Amino acid sequence: MTVVSNSPPSRPRGDGRLAALFVAPALLGFVVFLLWPTLRGVYLSFTSFNLLTPAQWVGLDNYVRMVHDPIFWDSLRVTVVYVVVNIGVQTVSALAIAVLLQRLTQSPVLRGIVLTPYLMSNVVAGVVWLWILDTQLGIGNEIVAGLGLDRIPFLADDTWAVPVIALINVWRHVGYTALLLFAGLQAIPNDVYEAAKVDGASEWRMFRRITMPLLRPVLAVVLIMTVIGSFQVFDTVAVTTAGGPANATNVLQYYIYGAAFGRFQFGYASAMSVALLVVLSAITFVQYRLTRAGQTDLG
Repeated sequence: MTVVSNSPPSRPRGDGRLAALFVAPALLGFVVFLLWPTLRGVYLSFTSFNLLTPAQWVGLDNYVRMVHDPIFWDSLRVTVVYVVVNIGVQTVSALAIAVLLQRLTQSPVLRGIVLTPYLMSNVVAGVVWLWILDTQLGIGNEIVAGLGLDRIPFLADDTWAVPVIALINVWRHVGYTALLLFAGLQAIPNDVYEAAKVDGASEWRMFRRITMPLLRPVLAVVLIMTVIGSFQVFDTVAVTTAGGPANATNVLQYYIYGAAFGRFQFGYASAMSVALLVVLSAITFVQYRLTRAGQTDLG
């Protein structure tokens, strides 16, 4: 009689060690560059520390100072305005580009062109747009003047500065966001669109009834990623406006940087960083629950 065993095949003894060997570099990087700095920052947020003397425990003093700091709240307001403009324009533009790539053409050359600005660093992009938008010599203002209009101080006016910085970052990141959404569109079966066409559905109706519901999980994850990234804006501001004019672009990350490396108030800067971490965690949790990012309508 032949005995058939239903037990799973035994795993070679060396597989666990090999897996640990492959995971070790990533785990080491996570601990050294993320986990330890986070724990160290949380500790420093309860201290007074300036690099020159040992950290002194001050309890909640830094958090009390933060609550009563008008510049902190103004920086948070500026950051929120930037995030709203950046996310709104970037999401709509990226979704439009992704749908056009999906419905009209899937040329890899065109996808490469769309992604090109993302290959440029934020610092380089900031410098390039600083030259373009310069009030006196920038080609952007040369075009404005050529149209018979007054030159616009795009980065030197408190009304224009934040939206312009947001649009600079939209220009750089929209291609990458569009390709993420394009990948999500690729997962939607073409049969669904074909059936809708047979029923006489228009492109707009298919977009509302098919594309948006089935793209929702991918769109939710993309929104979470872009919101977190937008709250961390720093280098574009540092290169173009340095927080000016009159703190009009003094986003929270730039204010934290100034407190830490400009005034050597590392304890206070750590407290603001912890507050930003809490805010981002709360926003991410709310986004995840409201958008049902872990669920899909694909059967």
